[in-house]
Amino acid sequence: MGTLNLNRMFNPASVAVIGASERVGSVGESVMGNLVGKGYQGKVYPVNLRHGTIMGIKAYPHVQAIKREVDLAVIATPMATVPDMVASCGKAGVAGCVVISAGGKETGARGAKTEAAIVEAASQTGIRIIGPNCLGMVNTAIGLNATFASQHPLPGKIAFLSQSGAVCTSVLDLAMREKVGFSHFVSLGSMADVDFGDMIDYLGTVKEVESIVMYVESITNIRNFMSAARAVSRIKPILALKAGRSEVGARAAASHTGAMAGDDAIYDAAFKRAGILRLDDFQELFDCTEFLAKQQRPKGARLAIVTNSGGPGVMAADALGAQGAEPAALSDETISKLDAMLPPSWSGQNPVDILGDASPETYVNAARICMEAPETDGLLLICSPVGMYDPSALAKPLAEFLKTSTCPVFTAWIGGTHIDKARMIFNEAGVITYDTPERGVRAFMNLYQYGKNIEMLHEIPIRRDKRLLIDRARAGEIINIGLAEPDKGLTEVEAKDLLRAYGIPVNRCDLAETGEEAVALAREMGFPVALKICSRDILHKSDAGGVQLNLGDETMVGQAFERILAAARNYDATAHLLGVTVQPMNPGADYELIMGAKQDDSFGPVVLFGMGGVMTEVFRDTAMGLPPLNRPLASTLINGTRISRVLDGFRNIPAVDRGLVEEILIRLGRLVTDFPGIDELDINPVLVSQGGLVAVDARVVVKPSAKVAPGHLVISSYPWEQEAEDLTVDNDRIYIRPIRPEDAGLMIEHFNALSPKSVYQRFFFPMKQLSKWMLIRLTQVDYDREVALIALIDTPDGQKMAGVARVIREANGKNGEFAVAVADQWQGKGIGASLLKRCLRISKQKGLETVWGLVIAENSQMLKLGKRLGFEVARVSGSSEYELKIDLSTFN
Repeated sequence: MGTLNLNRMFNPASVAVIGASERVGSVGESVMGNLVGKGYQGKVYPVNLRHGTIMGIKAYPHVQAIKREVDLAVIATPMATVPDMVASCGKAGVAGCVVISAGGKETGARGAKTEAAIVEAASQTGIRIIGPNCLGMVNTAIGLNATFASQHPLPGKIAFLSQSGAVCTSVLDLAMREKVGFSHFVSLGSMADVDFGDMIDYLGTVKEVESIVMYVESITNIRNFMSAARAVSRIKPILALKAGRSEVGARAAASHTGAMAGDDAIYDAAFKRAGILRLDDFQELFDCTEFLAKQQRPKGARLAIVTNSGGPGVMAADALGAQGAEPAALSDETISKLDAMLPPSWSGQNPVDILGDASPETYVNAARICMEAPETDGLLLICSPVGMYDPSALAKPLAEFLKTSTCPVFTAWIGGTHIDKARMIFNEAGVITYDTPERGVRAFMNLYQYGKNIEMLHEIPIRRDKRLLIDRARAGEIINIGLAEPDKGLTEVEAKDLLRAYGIPVNRCDLAETGEEAVALAREMGFPVALKICSRDILHKSDAGGVQLNLGDETMVGQAFERILAAARNYDATAHLLGVTVQPMNPGADYELIMGAKQDDSFGPVVLFGMGGVMTEVFRDTAMGLPPLNRPLASTLINGTRISRVLDGFRNIPAVDRGLVEEILIRLGRLVTDFPGIDELDINPVLVSQGGLVAVDARVVVKPSAKVAPGHLVISSYPWEQEAEDLTVDNDRIYIRPIRPEDAGLMIEHFNALSPKSVYQRFFFPMKQLSKWMLIRLTQVDYDREVALIALIDTPDGQKMAGVARVIREANGKNGEFAVAVADQWQGKGIGASLLKRCLRISKQKGLETVWGLVIAENSQMLKLGKRLGFEVARVSGSSEYELKIDLSTFN
């Protein structure tokens, strides 16, 4: 009911405005004024708590029920009355309430208790709540303005969401000046119920919405938020300004990884993984909003710049350089065209400086040549009030010309009052205009980088049949040892054994409890060796004087043993010393890396990679990502650091196998995915020498966790438990498992093995091949939202995908749509039945109540299978299709 109710809320046939004083109070009167006579065609009912009944509606405290059919209620009453009002609205069948009233959790414990009561009241009937402490909401498509704002947003194609009412009104005021329109304008307030994830899910289904822009202070229900954002960002840009970049308040950390994986850095990693473009400040937020409102997103970074003066052109080029780009290299053909119409003293390159005395006609023609040049992806037009130049005289013909632009075009008219008229002309014409070149370049590059990030997230991984060999049982035993003394951490020996169990390369590390044992181990390993203190109470061994390196003989080892123990006792007299570890000295490293992980209270485990060693926290050349990881994601994590450039070889430093680095990160991600009890994990340093990698130090802190894997993740991991084997009716063995992104090649082969008839029966229209977008959609699934199983069968030509079935969860979380496709040569062998039955069982376990699907009349085999499994089969009126529906409570 969640999304259905949101749809009714944002498209109400009638609205009740509930206030607490004469008529509906000052806030209620403002809402009424925005609803009545301002474009909204539905019915509006004012409700007054004092009088109890107005316009036939009876309200709290007399009857506590709204008798009329109302889709949306706007509540502006004292906070203490709101829980009862919500209960009344819910019982009356109201879809949702916008609670403008303040005094919730922002005021302390009492307000938090009232907010909890609102949520409890809403849960009884499924009514949705926006707020409390919010400005209200707008849907310009139907003229709905259920806010107390003094201005009405212009219609447009951007949905704006904000927790702050002040940010809403500020954005709205700027938008009115710049003529930027919105489809939806929503103040979420305290988010007692409806949050960013809910709104992204809903707006993803609204065709009038082409992009979503958000001001975020905090995120609730993070797994749902990540799932919604990952689904919608595929098809609609999502931009966010997240407030609170300060590290103040970050919890103390026991490792380098914990120290560097602060809250804000984790938000960066989460937004990037979700396909959200994070913006740095309010100006950047609005600049990108204006760009999206008035232009298409850039498909490339090749920007042409036309200017009437050299300095601003250089400023634009510098701004591009700061973003890692350069002005587009103009072709000889384009240069020739510009030579033919510009004075000999023009710049001769990009930026195209046409000089300050150029006529408007000359400027427009230069802009046309650059816009039509195939080597450009965007065009920046700059004008300065040089000499007697009239910027508005140029703005008029440009605004007319730009109505037919074939690529993103934006302007930077630099100056003050002399420029205002020109900017007004551009705004009226729907042309993007900024007051500096830097602002325009930043918006252009931000939106280009957004597209690149989405491409990266949807990159099709290379299929590797090699499975990660891990010893999960051994790892569990080691972690349980640490849990016996939580918060103290594993010893280095235990930590390295844990990493070794997951295939992460570590050096030899043996415990010596006495000096004699240390000498014996050193003799066996061969000199030189290193000795390190071994204690659960001392995590940073160097700080305690607990590390001795390059010990070249037995005497040095014996003396070092005593020095380490003495230093450790002096560092912490209460520490329990287990002895020292003896490790072979590694030859000098070319450089050092750090790999680690941290359990975040909100986002679950986070994986870190970067430059390692004792100076890690000084240089802070690290990047973070959320598990589970695959190779493209691991590669992106690596590329987010400066040290990544050294991995490919630098001067006399040989290249390292990047595939090996990626695999270690994948294994590390799998480790923290499997064990929620790993609170912090630090592998520092990982020595890189002559292209090889080995971890020579490791710290692991474990804590009891109430969560069971993989429930601690905010991104659903591959559901190994859904893997199974079965037999066809011919006793051929089939291997059934969830689909993976790496299955793109198998999916193409499977599609090509379908006859035109089978393709039509599956997709309901003829298709000759799968587009890249469709291939990504079919193989890169969110396991929280979709059950997708494939059947693999061994053939003389290798393993083939014989069939695929899926159930896609609808936004209400209760219903799902199924689809099945079996390659023609494997039809009639029970593969479709085996796949669909398993999909239905898993869907039932996930809480779905009903599964349905459409089947064309010619697909007799599917109709028979549906009846056999217990589906109700009904002909769709006026169609050649049948609807199959099953109540999962009856399915076993």
